Amino acid sequence: MKKQYTLLNLAVALLIAFTSFSQNSEFIYGDALPDAPVLSARGTYKVGVKTLEFTNKNQLDILKSKGSELAYYDRKLKLEVWYPANINPNEKEMVVYDEVMGSSNDPKRPIIPFSFNGRASKDAKAITSEGKFPLIIVSHGYLGSRLLLTYLTENLASKGYIVVAIDHMESTFRDAAGFPSTLLNRSKDILFVLNQMAEVGKSNEFLKGIIDSDNTALIGYSMGGYGVLNVAGAGYSDNSLKLFGALTGGSTALETRLGSNAAYNSSLDPRIKAVVAFAPWGMERGVWDAESLKGLKIPTFFIAGSQDDISGYEKGIKAIYNGVVNTDRYMLTYMNARHNVAPNPPPAESLKPGLHIDEYYRYAEPSWNEKRINNINQHFVTAFLGIHLKQKDFGKYLNLPQDSNTKTWEGFKPRSSVGLELLHALPEGK
Repeated sequence: MKKQYTLLNLAVALLIAFTSFSQNSEFIYGDALPDAPVLSARGTYKVGVKTLEFTNKNQLDILKSKGSELAYYDRKLKLEVWYPANINPNEKEMVVYDEVMGSSNDPKRPIIPFSFNGRASKDAKAITSEGKFPLIIVSHGYLGSRLLLTYLTENLASKGYIVVAIDHMESTFRDAAGFPSTLLNRSKDILFVLNQMAEVGKSNEFLKGIIDSDNTALIGYSMGGYGVLNVAGAGYSDNSLKLFGALTGGSTALETRLGSNAAYNSSLDPRIKAVVAFAPWGMERGVWDAESLKGLKIPTFFIAGSQDDISGYEKGIKAIYNGVVNTDRYMLTYMNARHNVAPNPPPAESLKPGLHIDEYYRYAEPSWNEKRINNINQHFVTAFLGIHLKQKDFGKYLNLPQDSNTKTWEGFKPRSSVGLELLHALPEGK
């Protein structure tokens, strides 16, 4: 009997050890692969996460306005905020995010709820003893959500940033609506959230005194890139008004975001110090032209796939990079990648047979491992924002040979920097 009891104890101990190992070894979006570049590693801070909601009242409802009969509504924006947090050593840094696949305006792609884990603690107490942390605002694509880039948002928060990702109303999986809403509201939402977070830093008990909104960066993906570039100084072209008018029955509401409009130029915000634009949409459709791109003067880091078939590459993203001649800019290109150079890896639920292919291709790249893309993005975004928001000495990670195949890039493991290109250009006359 004693022998059986001992064997039982041993079996239980082994089961507990195996379970513990399985839990600890679970891959979470953003974890470093063995060949991850050096700056992709998480920072020294534990991360908290909190959901906030704001309402931008009495906004033009472009989808219900008809000619001179204008409709107005309140735009409700849900935000996810990641921040450096005080977490007890025995408290697990883990959160479950609730997400959906599908599209609310496509009957062939029904909404499918799913969840995934992240490395953050829900509503953990923020660190208030180290002063203020720079602010980063993240804008997703169409369609998308505030949880599309958690591998990056959590990572940046662990490095001493307040990171805010927006659910853009009428542009998420859950509430997809007509494209004109995204065209009109994307940049306006970003500016509204910047102002709201500045107020949160003054009065919100949870984050009071720790948000440095005067030291802000913007990150945008696809339509988010369309938005952040506009907020940062790349006013839309006069021609873009024709595209908008064709989609809205002649509305001129986008006029306030044109580079030729004095009201637009007065909206440019000196608190914004850097921009990261993943696969920004619009150049191939005439959203910008040579003159309107000259307005961007804030340091910008572009990230693209050389085979992007949504935003376009040579006449799309690269044309924007070449056209913003008045700013210090970089462009990282994943050779042979298409459009998905920004999001989390495909969730396990997207692998189930019978689903629409877009549930998988909302995330996946045909030529790249998305987890590796995530690590490389973490590395370069950390370097770029570290220089411009924290004055870090990260220049060696950006001063690289153009072609990664010619020599191992600084910060990369031997033999691992392949299939990449990094361009750099200074403002004209510099």
